[in-house]
Amino acid sequence: MRKLLLTFSIAFVFIAAIGQPPTDARLKGLDTFALKVLKDWHAAGVTIAIVEKGKVVYTGGFGYRDLDKKLAVTENTQFAIGSCTKAFTASMLGMLVKESKLDLDKPVRNYLPELKFQNEYTNDHCTLRDMMCHRTGLPRHDLSWYASWASRNELLERIQYMEPTAELRTKWQYNNFMFMAQGIVIEKITGKSWEENMKERILKPLGMDNTNLSTNELERSGDHSLAFVSTDTSLKTISYRNIDAMGPAGSVNSCAKDMAKWLITWINNGKYDGKEIFPSSYRNEAISIQMAMGGGTPDAENNPDVFINGYGFGWMISSYRGHYRVEHGGGIDGFITTTGFFPSDSIGIFVSSNQGGVSTSIRNFIADRMLKLSYRNWNKMQLDAAKKARDAAKAMQKNDSIGHKFNTKPSHELKDYAGTYKNPGYGSIEITMKDGGLVSKFNMIDIRLDHFHYDQFNAVILDPALQGIEPIRFSFHNDVSGDISKLTVPFEDGVKDIEFVKETKALAVNKTDLEKYVGDYEFVAAPGKIAKFYIKGEKTLYAFIEGQPEYELVPTEKNKFDLKVIKGYSVQFEENSKGEIILAGFVQPNGTFKAKRK
Repeated sequence: MRKLLLTFSIAFVFIAAIGQPPTDARLKGLDTFALKVLKDWHAAGVTIAIVEKGKVVYTGGFGYRDLDKKLAVTENTQFAIGSCTKAFTASMLGMLVKESKLDLDKPVRNYLPELKFQNEYTNDHCTLRDMMCHRTGLPRHDLSWYASWASRNELLERIQYMEPTAELRTKWQYNNFMFMAQGIVIEKITGKSWEENMKERILKPLGMDNTNLSTNELERSGDHSLAFVSTDTSLKTISYRNIDAMGPAGSVNSCAKDMAKWLITWINNGKYDGKEIFPSSYRNEAISIQMAMGGGTPDAENNPDVFINGYGFGWMISSYRGHYRVEHGGGIDGFITTTGFFPSDSIGIFVSSNQGGVSTSIRNFIADRMLKLSYRNWNKMQLDAAKKARDAAKAMQKNDSIGHKFNTKPSHELKDYAGTYKNPGYGSIEITMKDGGLVSKFNMIDIRLDHFHYDQFNAVILDPALQGIEPIRFSFHNDVSGDISKLTVPFEDGVKDIEFVKETKALAVNKTDLEKYVGDYEFVAAPGKIAKFYIKGEKTLYAFIEGQPEYELVPTEKNKFDLKVIKGYSVQFEENSKGEIILAGFVQPNGTFKAKRK
């Protein structure tokens, strides 16, 4: 640990010597402030763009994009901007409105019938406008897509299984899925991918030549920042998170020089160098409050002068010390970004860091200078807020232990909890044995399961990008036969715990193996009532009892088969000393019913 401390104290000394100071007198001291923020937050680098009216005031960076190689951040260094992507996607819908190809206020199913919600009223009435300002009634459900292998269309399919927490248009709730779906609408209407539309409609016309749309392209670029995570004592590189499937909600990677052009376009009513990029009528709607986000009461610690709080189209609208501000944040593993502008003051600011905690303080410092406002120690305020959040998390952990029942043990052997658990809206959770304990893989996230009490385990996240995340409680449940049948996890606040059903693991069998079970069996308690077992196809055993449907049987253990369509029901065959099957026992919640082979 001492070696790590020495290594990174040296690194931060080097950071103090790196950066491009601004020439505008209003920004005197920005370099000193930015480097102090990097040091205080144990961050590697930050990139910044500042524009005013149609001109660039500053583009550059401080610190490093690659700490080991001592590669400095420049105006061309690409950073992942995360959800700042949303304004790009929404603006393309504005273009399509002008082209008379869609109407924001018609039901979205007119354009994308594949999009389905649990609520039929929402299915009938939800519009693109509702999706663009986060008022569909769906909460985030982010763990359905984050680190998932699912494709864009597979994620769209999952939406219908997600529980809402409000009725349509009654509550603002941030939701990445709705912006992904907007991207699919764009694809449907134009016949081109979201990526192709982005390049043709925005990136090329603006000359954003150093901007791309996936981590694969980011890694291939000549000037890109690595992603980092830090603790109080160390800073390390982490892998990029590929979010191509959720691309329209957050996959843009850009640099200060390119983002300056994007901000100028918004300040200049949708035009750049005199050419319209998107309609001014759309621009005005996009930066007007379409949905209230909650109370506009000032927060004395973090935002003491915020008096309005709403969402437009891919933008958050608020006041900042008496000035009208349009802004959006973006966060994806290792990167934190803020992009925003002051329409009435014609000033735009872009700040992106390769480790969290840096961007907000620097953005506010710049805003205060450009707007000629009195000094506030934003860095200290943010550091204090972060400490308060950490202390609250520790207190919550302590409170959680109050309900802990000590000296309990699981109801089954650990191996019985292993298996694949599935939910149609969230995918699958794989649980296996490793080194005498349980480990899990949810999407691409590695997890260790520590026993809490009875059949509950704490899921400890092992992904380096998610360090510091509190353990999530996994609760296992038995079926009527006493076998582990499902797992519930509180993945989303305000909804029922997400239920994952354990898949029955079928044994490999062939037709010869199954033939010994074929025949008629007479129920002991009901003479004359017959259960017939027979093979269909090459290796599938079926059971049929008069008056009931035929049941497909899935082999799970020696001489044991589960009914495929009914959980908790099975057939257990018995054999004599010669290995001949003599009896079939139908195991179900209300007892076991035996039938002798005729």
